[in-house]
Amino acid sequence: MAAPHSPPLAVDHRGNALVSFVLAAEDKPPSDAPLPVALVALWHGSRVLMVFDRFRQAWELPGGQIDPDETPRQAAVRELLEETNHVAEGQLRFVGFASFTLAPDQHAEYGALFTGQATDVSQFFQPNDEIAAIRWWDLRESLPGRLQPLDAYLAELTRNTSSITRHGTAGG
Repeated sequence: MAAPHSPPLAVDHRGNALVSFVLAAEDKPPSDAPLPVALVALWHGSRVLMVFDRFRQAWELPGGQIDPDETPRQAAVRELLEETNHVAEGQLRFVGFASFTLAPDQHAEYGALFTGQATDVSQFFQPNDEIAAIRWWDLRESLPGRLQPLDAYLAELTRNTSSITRHGTAGG
């Protein structure tokens, strides 16, 4: 008998869903759907860096498309710098693969999730065609405008990554 379908971990206003979080080796992504994006949860103390995406009109984690000539890690580092002008202190830490079902056609894809710490938060941010603003968010305060619930869930997941084991699935 098949197991009942689990409810999504988070769903946004457009019907996009974060359906699971897969713990796997960074170099062994799941093969049942494409892996086109990398996301970064960059922390400074108890606050995570969020970007306001002009197109989606929402606060999100920095990240974006993985170019054909780069690894998910390289994409995460590049996108973090391009979108926020920030870099992690030391190397980003791989957390796992977020499994999404995206509207309107409900296609499946994965995003590689990385986390890191920032010690210098004084870097100058210049709004651009994609990102209107950045903000260090404590996961509780209200943000001006819409918050992407999928990214908020992933940020929360990275807050205490030491509680994630390599043998289980995070979330619930």
